[in-house]
Amino acid sequence: MALLEMEHLSFVSDGKVILDDISYSLEEGEFLSITGPSGSGKSTLLKIIATILSRTEGEIRYQGKSLDEYEPTEYRKEVSYTFQTPVLFGKIVRDNLAFPYEIRKKEFDEKKAVAYLESVGLSKEYMDKDINSLSGGEKQRVALIRNVLFQPKILLLDEVTSALDEANRQIIWRWLQEMRNHSDMTIIMVSHNEEESSLADKNIHIVAGRIVKGEEN
Repeated sequence: MALLEMEHLSFVSDGKVILDDISYSLEEGEFLSITGPSGSGKSTLLKIIATILSRTEGEIRYQGKSLDEYEPTEYRKEVSYTFQTPVLFGKIVRDNLAFPYEIRKKEFDEKKAVAYLESVGLSKEYMDKDINSLSGGEKQRVALIRNVLFQPKILLLDEVTSALDEANRQIIWRWLQEMRNHSDMTIIMVSHNEEESSLADKNIHIVAGRIVKGEEN
């Protein structure tokens, strides 16, 4: 049974068709890269999978069950979305890494959080750093770590390295490869970078809201 199934998905906004008859399925642990020109519907598809946007037509099934049958919070705990521009809050890095624990009413596991920080090249001292003092690459690494602390079943990455320099891109690429090797997380990544897309098991190319090509790497 596929972990995630999309059948005949369409999305229309203000009379404009953004996604048109998208069908695709992913198994647990697979890594999918989505490519295509700007405005082709790639990010919209991620937002629909994350339930940030509601599909106009079609169906999504998670673990064989329609999303319509899930309580919204139940499904959203299984899915994590990282934006192109990192979204951080509070005053310090610790505030962000403690947040996943707070919403689950669990005690903050600082040791685990520090280990994850170190996995992306950030030391323990970063826990108490003001988020406004971080570089763009450091902010994106903190956002990624926050989003995987509870090992979501599906990790959605929306052009997360597009605004970063080469050094920070390489750090995140190495981290993604480590995540693949040590977890069964399913990753769906939107990217314009050919080298980045080659990290994935599979690739689909979207043009004008339709899948025009699908292949395995």
